[in-house]
Amino acid sequence: MLTAAQLESFEHEGYLVVPDVLDDEVLAPIRAEYEALLDALYAGWQRDGLVEDVDGFEPKLKAAYAAGLDWFQPMDISLPFSKIEYDTPMHFSQPLLNMLTAPALLDIAESMVGPELTSNPIQHVRIKMPGNVVRADETSAHMGNTSWHQDRGVTHDEADQTDMVTVWIAVTDATEENGCLIAQPRSTTGNHLRDHCPVQNQPAIPASQLDEAATVSLPVNAGGIVLLHPMTPHAALPNVSDSIRWSFDIRYNVTGQPTGRSHFPDFIARSRAHPDREFRDGDAWRDMWKEARAQLAVQPHIPIHRWDGTDAACA
Repeated sequence: MLTAAQLESFEHEGYLVVPDVLDDEVLAPIRAEYEALLDALYAGWQRDGLVEDVDGFEPKLKAAYAAGLDWFQPMDISLPFSKIEYDTPMHFSQPLLNMLTAPALLDIAESMVGPELTSNPIQHVRIKMPGNVVRADETSAHMGNTSWHQDRGVTHDEADQTDMVTVWIAVTDATEENGCLIAQPRSTTGNHLRDHCPVQNQPAIPASQLDEAATVSLPVNAGGIVLLHPMTPHAALPNVSDSIRWSFDIRYNVTGQPTGRSHFPDFIARSRAHPDREFRDGDAWRDMWKEARAQLAVQPHIPIHRWDGTDAACA
């Protein structure tokens, strides 16, 4: 649980860095399975003559990226913003579910939004590549530049009144050099939803609605987390290091309230009233997403973002 001082700081500023929340018992199995996943992808690309023989997780990521191969979507813990097909890759597993339901995370989320917690389906892996290898035309916020935005701005408006908290989990150290998060405090920038304009396939707050002087950096070591209020403007620094910056961002909301992405599956992560409803089956979690993928593949595409660039602020 968070202390009264931490909760007061979060309420005032809209963000909070909490170190040493998840240990290697939680994170090591995730690192191992991602290495195995990339090994399998890379072996296929190598058989096809698309990449050269290299060893190690990070060298393989860089080589695959340089070759223009998609390693990101097969690793993501969500379906994409673009059209979903029957075979769109995604990744769900027991170690990942164990992370989302880790008691240390749930205790923190409970102290912020209460004892009835749903794991919100707005969730992603983010592997931020070094800036010296990122293509100039890269539009993915999960690998390259992350524009200023509010997390309320990436939900559908059904969730505008939902009690929700974002948990940004550092798998590697997140430093100012490799692109840690930056934020603008609610205490100085207010608590209103800003316009978001499409910029490189991302919803971005126009510079005219930001206060550059108010920006603070939020470095955190591996295993630590950054908590974000849905209305807190935040982005990430560029990665000027030679290494990746790896994180997950997940969300929890009060059970029964809209998630803001109702076409994706959610689950009850904690229930003090009905503990028998808590969800812990990794195979069933994967199956829920497979079922959603099959249904969405035959439906008209559902846009993720609510702004289309026609607002006057985007001119």
